[in-house]
Amino acid sequence: MKYIELTVHTTTEASEIISDIMWNYTDYGVTICDRADIIALQTQKESTFWDYMDDELLEDKQSDVLVKCYIAEDIAPQTVPAILQDIANAKELSGGCIPFGTLEDTKRTVDGDDWIDVWKKHFRPIHLGRIVVVPEWIAYEPKEEERVVLLDSNMAFGTGEHETTSSCVELLQDYLTPDSVCIDVGCGSGILGISALKLGAKKAYLTDIDPIAVESALHNCKLNQVAERAVVAHSNLLDDTDIQGDIMLANITGEVLKMLAPSIPKNLKQDGVLILSGIIESRLQIVKEAYAEVGMKVIVERRKGEWFALVLKHA
Repeated sequence: MKYIELTVHTTTEASEIISDIMWNYTDYGVTICDRADIIALQTQKESTFWDYMDDELLEDKQSDVLVKCYIAEDIAPQTVPAILQDIANAKELSGGCIPFGTLEDTKRTVDGDDWIDVWKKHFRPIHLGRIVVVPEWIAYEPKEEERVVLLDSNMAFGTGEHETTSSCVELLQDYLTPDSVCIDVGCGSGILGISALKLGAKKAYLTDIDPIAVESALHNCKLNQVAERAVVAHSNLLDDTDIQGDIMLANITGEVLKMLAPSIPKNLKQDGVLILSGIIESRLQIVKEAYAEVGMKVIVERRKGEWFALVLKHA
């Protein structure tokens, strides 16, 4: 099968907007190539991802950001102009508040499906304490103390590589016991709930408002052979207040965590722990204040890169 690769030249500020527009038209993938991302990775204090980087990348100068998507060749004549028109409309609606760059576009034909799987080469087993997150296509022999969490190739919802997810998995291991009931709010791929079950939790409840995430979590629970101890629900939070968790996990964003503050404690046991992640520094205080108002106190604060995670208990 042949595809048209559409590339749009833009800026860091507009790249996510253009990416979102492209996702409305394709199921075959969208990529953003931005030097700012490379610099952010290389300059993190806690970890280095490669030994050498061209010094020119660190120079303070403007550089194109490339946003690419792939469209089946037979629908490209109609789809590509529609994407470009939506991008032009977005630029106009921004009223000049967001720089969109040149918006120069290029197109080329890609023959065959091999490119779809090329991204798999970049994934590897990720070690998070006793948990090892392994893409399902990689053969991995765990050590005696390790517990493997397999994730299918549809990994759009969290792989353990991001600081927010790894912080949750690592903190989880400090509080989990064999009798623990865990609740994973905004479960995505299910990595947190599945990790809890692999570490010996008695039961895990996973919830998400995205039906695709729910489908992904269900699939990954079956893949990891923990489905019998997992309940996956399409909802914001558990409707059943009789279900009480020893550990609740929510790896979302600061604004959403603030919004959920009045609701989350109802499903947490009096001596249970709440692990929150996905918080940037500018939202850290408002999250703390929101949970203090509902009687939760911070007992652990952890930072990884630009992201904060909190452990809280009932005051």
